[in-house]
Amino acid sequence: MAIFFEFETDFISSLRCIPMQVRYKLDTCGIKLKLSDWSHMTTAEREALVELPCSTPTEIQSYREYIQQLVLKHTGKPASELPIEFNPAWMDTNIVPTSLQEKAKELGVSITLEQWAVLTPLQRFALIKLSRSGHENQNFPHAIKEFNLL
Repeated sequence: MAIFFEFETDFISSLRCIPMQVRYKLDTCGIKLKLSDWSHMTTAEREALVELPCSTPTEIQSYREYIQQLVLKHTGKPASELPIEFNPAWMDTNIVPTSLQEKAKELGVSITLEQWAVLTPLQRFALIKLSRSGHENQNFPHAIKEFNLL
C-alpha cells in the first residue's frame, strides 16, 4: 500500500518528484535514481515503483532489476549503484542519529529515544534524509510537525 506524507502533497498527484517511499526502496535495493531519470519515466512506471514491494530479498532483487530496466530503457545507461547499508540508522531504534539531533536542535526540538523508537522505519528514514546537509531541507520542519515531534 502506498504511503505518502503530508509534506509531499504538493507533488504526489503528478509524481513529479521521487516520494520518500520510493527513495526508501532505492536505498534498500542499492540504486541511485536521479530526478532526471525519474522524469523520463511514464506515470504508470512511476506508480509501479511506488506500489511494488521491496522488503524480502526476492522483492528487493526484483525491484532493483525493474528500476535498472526502466532507466536503461529511457536513458540508454544503467542507474548508478549505491552500497546497501546492512544496519541503516533508520532501522536502529536504540540511537537517534547525531546529525538528526543537530538539525532538530536548529528548530528548537529535541527528539527523545522514546519518540524515535515509535516512529515507523519510513518516518525515521525521511527524517534522516531531510536532515542531511546536502539536502534541500525545506520539508524537515513539516516532517517534524507531521510526526508529532514538536
